[in-house]
Amino acid sequence: MTKTALICGSIAFDKIMQYHGRFAETLLADQLHRVNVSFLVPTMRLEYGGCAVNIAYNLQLLGGAPLIMGAIGQDGGDYLERMGKQGLETRAIRTIPDAYTAQCFVTADQDNNQINAFHPGAMQYSHDNSVADMGALRVAIISPDGRDGMIKHAADCAELKVPFMFDPGQQLPMFSGEELIRFIGQASYLACNDYEFEVVMDRTGLSQADIASRLEALVITRGGEGSDIYAGGEHYRIPAVKAENIVDATGCGDAYRAGLLYGITEGLDWPTTGRIASLLGAIKIGSTGGQNHTFTPAEIDEKFEAAFGYKFR
Repeated sequence: MTKTALICGSIAFDKIMQYHGRFAETLLADQLHRVNVSFLVPTMRLEYGGCAVNIAYNLQLLGGAPLIMGAIGQDGGDYLERMGKQGLETRAIRTIPDAYTAQCFVTADQDNNQINAFHPGAMQYSHDNSVADMGALRVAIISPDGRDGMIKHAADCAELKVPFMFDPGQQLPMFSGEELIRFIGQASYLACNDYEFEVVMDRTGLSQADIASRLEALVITRGGEGSDIYAGGEHYRIPAVKAENIVDATGCGDAYRAGLLYGITEGLDWPTTGRIASLLGAIKIGSTGGQNHTFTPAEIDEKFEAAFGYKFR
């Protein structure tokens, strides 16, 4: 049986700028109706981001078989080359010649407050991709992407009977309660952080028990408090792994989801699957950017045994 995991989601550039002052000292509360300000940002770095690539990269670190499905723009050649050098499969990535690759512009002040601007670009054309063209699949994940693409790919998976994980993330506000109920009905798994899950319950009018009963597994992450997995009528409390060095939490949720996908494709039990996910999230926190931590599968195995006292493979 194939172990290929289809990773549907965003492919983006993150441009991160640092303002050495405080926004609060520049933005006047009584003048916010006519803001016209400029922030000097002496430092800027470019990160290769996007949920799909972060998830795929981390799954590959475990020895999994990710297949990225997404869209890039006319400026995405360097990113494709980078993914190729990392050994990631790119045949399902569509290039949109008259658009730019999705980009997030982040300006942070010295208190780590942020002002962000996001240009979706080619991501808006993700619905042009079809799950049916991807060949045999063990599982898929519908992670944050263009709205139409997320809806289409969920419907594709349901029609093809491909089990998938719904991970709405920052795109959650785009969907109505009715649409979220449809996603939950189509999906095998739902993964949200605790705040996102409160929004899901509020919009759908469904309780935690109602939602869990419609899925093979409901996964709720709680930051430093660990995570909860509800599956088969059981509740599994997954402990957090303490990061060796907190550097950057960007992408740790994507890393966690890669661990979930690995456990599913390998047929592991949920307590072990959750612990693999927890470990990957902690490793990510100790690294800068979405895809800058490099460990061999053997090194990850060692870290897992050190954290939990047993081997998972």
